[in-house]
Amino acid sequence: MKMHGVLALLACIVAVLAVAGAGCTGTADQTGGAAGAGLKDAYVVGIDDSYKPYSYIDKDGNPTGFDVDSMRWIAEKKGIKVTFMPVRWDAIIPALQAGKIDMVYSGMSITPERLEVVNFSDPYWIVNQDVVVREDSSVTIDDVLAGKVVLGAQRGCTAAHWIDENMIKTGKLPEKNLKLYADTQAAVSDLVTGRNDAVMYDDVSLKDITKGMPVKVIGSVETKEEFGVAIRKEDTALLGFMNEAIAELQADPYWEELKEKYNLN
Repeated sequence: MKMHGVLALLACIVAVLAVAGAGCTGTADQTGGAAGAGLKDAYVVGIDDSYKPYSYIDKDGNPTGFDVDSMRWIAEKKGIKVTFMPVRWDAIIPALQAGKIDMVYSGMSITPERLEVVNFSDPYWIVNQDVVVREDSSVTIDDVLAGKVVLGAQRGCTAAHWIDENMIKTGKLPEKNLKLYADTQAAVSDLVTGRNDAVMYDDVSLKDITKGMPVKVIGSVETKEEFGVAIRKEDTALLGFMNEAIAELQADPYWEELKEKYNLN
């Protein structure tokens, strides 16, 4: 082969290698691909599997809910894959920090304590705390706030934190009168059978949980908690991605469809 032919062949090989190597200057975790620089193509989303209407498991065993559908829309629009992993609520941030999940998108309130260990997306929802008692109960919201009851709450949720900060630490409620549960369904079951006097939980979700049960809402605590997506401190690219994606979702007609579907209007 003549020299100029060899040189031409080498030039072609170099060009092919350059094209093949494009976008491969880092690991998959660093560069991602479909989602963009600094992102991955697939993420594991941690959820509470009994937090209607935001995230729960349906009768067929599939994750569903307002937050789950929101994340599915984001995944489809942004060209990423997502899987949903139910995690016990009081262990969900440790699971995030340990890398078992990539984010928590499941009605998690943004609190100063949580902000010390994780970052949050821009807020996408606001809730307050409702209090329910048995249908035939004479307990009032004033009785509850004065600490005259045995009060049930889900372990690790913001209701439990609020009760601890505003009632136990101020001496209004004896610590033994706060009963903590793995989930709010268990707390409400104990309420119905008389093992506690009242249950506090997020307003919309508590109404959903207690639908058709012999309980009634007696009042609310206006905490104005903001929900956000929890993300590891170091995952700054993912944080920016989710902020952009949530803004796009809220600007899309599908956002109103979701609110109507889950009775959040």
